[in-house]
Amino acid sequence: MRLRLSAVALLLSAGAALSQTEITFQLWGSPQEGEVWSGIAQAFEAGHPDISVKIELADWDSYWEKLRVQMAGGTPPDVFAMDAPLYPDWQSRGVLLNLQPYLDADPAALDGVYPITLEAYNTPEGYFGLPRDFQTIVLYYNKDMFDAAGVAYPTDAWTWDDLRATAKTLTLDKDGDGATDQWGFWAEAYDQEPFWGSVIWSHGGDIVDAAAGKTLIGSPEASAGFEFIRAMLLDDKSMPTQSQLAQYGYDGFLAGISAMGVSGHWSVPDYATQSFAWDVAPMPSGPAGRVTGVNSAGFVIARDSKNPDAAWEFVKYATGDAGQTELAKIGFAVPIRESVAKSEAYLGQAVKINHQMFIDALAYARVKPVFKGYEEWSGAVGDALSLIWSEESGVEDALAEAVANGDAALASNR
Repeated sequence: MRLRLSAVALLLSAGAALSQTEITFQLWGSPQEGEVWSGIAQAFEAGHPDISVKIELADWDSYWEKLRVQMAGGTPPDVFAMDAPLYPDWQSRGVLLNLQPYLDADPAALDGVYPITLEAYNTPEGYFGLPRDFQTIVLYYNKDMFDAAGVAYPTDAWTWDDLRATAKTLTLDKDGDGATDQWGFWAEAYDQEPFWGSVIWSHGGDIVDAAAGKTLIGSPEASAGFEFIRAMLLDDKSMPTQSQLAQYGYDGFLAGISAMGVSGHWSVPDYATQSFAWDVAPMPSGPAGRVTGVNSAGFVIARDSKNPDAAWEFVKYATGDAGQTELAKIGFAVPIRESVAKSEAYLGQAVKINHQMFIDALAYARVKPVFKGYEEWSGAVGDALSLIWSEESGVEDALAEAVANGDAALASNR
């Protein structure tokens, strides 16, 4: 009798395994992120024994290349990660599932989500994606360098002029060989998200009006912001040039050669590996006040997913309290749910810095531009702006070229 019951149990177990639905979640990220996502998938599976989740991880470039091949071949992953500025391009191709019917059936699904994180994913037809996390840009500073020079730490009263003056003070030739080996500030001057977007906004300028097909960085206010960056880089020489940075790596703050830098929470895990003491402060204010950028990675479901309901259950879990609590432990980003962002899971991370600063930054944040053709527009504008940093062109001429290039990119994506 016992053998017969065991046989029945095995048959039932085999039947359950055969009826289990497998979905694939594909994303970019580090091996550490992959491990956390595997843990989240296991926790989800424990509450959904009829669904298994396969995690597929790749680096940024390989991720998008693989995704394009999969879409072309009709074999997309069920759920995949999305960078908010690229979302309109993918949505316009008709390859994303409209999530609005699921949200309509579960009106509480987005309760407690920071509203600003949803803006990039909202369309007239509904949501074709949801935010996974968010990134606000703040000022990082090396406490050891400030202390060694007897300079006070940045405060919320700082202006961009204060930052510039302090950066000059902290730019040093420490070994006396006639060459700078410590810079006061580091940022990717060519990258809108961490740096120049905030500078332009806080000087009263704007970046783009995609609906009108206009690139807006040619205004006097925006020009003043770019002139500020040019002066720091080329006149003060308080920022390392690309060639100077190359010998130290890709990130001047991480390399320990820069007293300050600007970045999102994604830098925290890397900076935590360094031996110097550091913390974060608000972005400085400009003539038009304090402004920073906010961006997010998100979840989307392929329109051709063979298991859309199971895929939605996973997205709902990952954006819910349990999934967000696990995500907070990675330290790469800020949870989209206010309850989790204000909990010990996020605020009590092992890296002891002011994590609250990234949440407080939402009060003066503007959403990073999100529109169809963003990637093409960004490349066209960035190529022209690089002429400023390489001293091949002045600010006025480079901005005129950037506006013309940007407007052409917008027109080609209307």
